[in-house]
Amino acid sequence: MAGHSKWANIKHRKAAVDAKRGKVFTRLIKEITVAARLAGPDPAANPRLRLAVDKALDANMTKDTIDRAVKKGSGGLEGVNYEEARYEGYGIGGVAVMVDCLTDNTKRTVADVRHAFTKHGGNLGTDGSVVFLFTYCAQFVFAPGADEELIMEVGLSEGAEDIISDVDGSVEVIANPNSFEALKSVFAESGLKPELAEVTYKPTTLNTLEGEESEKMQKLLDALEALDDVQDVYTTANYDV
Repeated sequence: MAGHSKWANIKHRKAAVDAKRGKVFTRLIKEITVAARLAGPDPAANPRLRLAVDKALDANMTKDTIDRAVKKGSGGLEGVNYEEARYEGYGIGGVAVMVDCLTDNTKRTVADVRHAFTKHGGNLGTDGSVVFLFTYCAQFVFAPGADEELIMEVGLSEGAEDIISDVDGSVEVIANPNSFEALKSVFAESGLKPELAEVTYKPTTLNTLEGEESEKMQKLLDALEALDDVQDVYTTANYDV
């Protein structure tokens, strides 16, 4: 969620992730399981699985836990079959919200998502109602003080589509999702460590919220993030942290 200070929002997001480490592990295990089921257990031949495994390793998940999740997904162990579900809606002040889930019971999940929207002043929309407000892309964000010239030189060498200098001094690199692995590798080889590196849905427009509206919107996002079946929440909200 990009705000008036992108870096402040990134730090806020990382702190929230750290505070919900158990939930993060559950989400990663689900994603690894589904990725392995859809395209096989070999990360070298399965980009989605490779990305999920990398995220799990970054989160300090053990290799044994990762291997068990892969085996469950590829049929080597018994496990729950999850399916993907996306829900779209609107929050405070017309902010667009997109919620990606992995679930074994879509009726339960849609009821939980609808309840969260309704309880916190939003409303669940129809399929396709907000997805057009987001672009699927690879995103890297570097902390203020990073070597912007080197980031630009290295990023452009591997197909970065846009490099943005934020007012707070952070640097954002946007690229085609297919370029994610190459960019991640070349940044590492150049000694550049992004604070955020992911394939995500980036909003193409932002809705600025202040004061009470900002607080209400955050409560809605927190409620959605807390749901067991929710994997990712994307929003056009722009607010001070």
